Amino acid sequence: MNRDAIAQAAQRFAGDGRGFVRRTPLWQLPGAALGVDCAQVWLKLEHLQVGGSFKARGMYNRLLSNPIPDGGVIVASGGNAGIATAAAAQALGVRCEVFVPTVSSPAKQAKLRELGAQVVVTGAAYAEALEACVARQREAGALMTHAYDQPEVVAGAGTLAMEIEEQGGRCPDTTLVSVGGGGLIAGIAAWFEARSRVVALEPELAPTLFRAREAGEPVDVSVGGVAADALGAKRIGAIAWDVSQRHVPQAPLLPDAAIRQAQLALWKDFQLAVEPAAALGLAALRTGAYRPARDETVALVICGANVDPATLA
Repeated sequence: MNRDAIAQAAQRFAGDGRGFVRRTPLWQLPGAALGVDCAQVWLKLEHLQVGGSFKARGMYNRLLSNPIPDGGVIVASGGNAGIATAAAAQALGVRCEVFVPTVSSPAKQAKLRELGAQVVVTGAAYAEALEACVARQREAGALMTHAYDQPEVVAGAGTLAMEIEEQGGRCPDTTLVSVGGGGLIAGIAAWFEARSRVVALEPELAPTLFRAREAGEPVDVSVGGVAADALGAKRIGAIAWDVSQRHVPQAPLLPDAAIRQAQLALWKDFQLAVEPAAALGLAALRTGAYRPARDETVALVICGANVDPATLA
């Protein structure tokens, strides 16, 4: 995974002609606006992406990069990757089947059905839904999109970092990124390389990268907590493991209470209705899990909006 692959994904989007992938806004705010003692905080509003998350970039790049068989496309997902795949399939006029675990939110399942996907709810966690999806793929012959561990998916996610640099006129000093399976941080870190400090953020109850670093290799972990439907991968992806070993020196953990408080703050202070996974960056700043210098510019990736608004009261 490298900058060339990401640039090729961006060119693929630009040349597609459908305008499917959106160029999402970058808010450049003084740190004080978020109660942070640093020069600037940039909010990359990727929750405004097609399907409500960054996943649209990777899934669309996967579909554009491969011939799609008569069986259409198939994916296992906690919700957002499935929504992105379904939206991409709808744009291309092909069939889509999505396997989701029981932990997936009803709001995300409803969105999948609105997009015309056939939804199969199976397994208590993402790994079990993935196992069922793989068995079905062998039977149906559909093109499989992986939620986070395919080169095309990671390269598509990396176009987000490319946009941040273009919109900000430079790389931010630091970029805080939520991690589940690691496709997003792999793409962002592969684009920025050493030009921006990339920090991986995980919930205490879903520590895939943290535990892998303890073990010296990717390992299975138990996952749960407020962000499990988006950050509920059981194991860090192979691509993310490789890229993060080279370009991501820090990977702190955050408690659910801090994530939830940051999610509510984004809604109350900025009217950003986002899911818990999108709030880890602000949680890290507010808890001191990441402490920026006073002259520092920090970018937060607001990665997903697939949340039930009633939970934000």
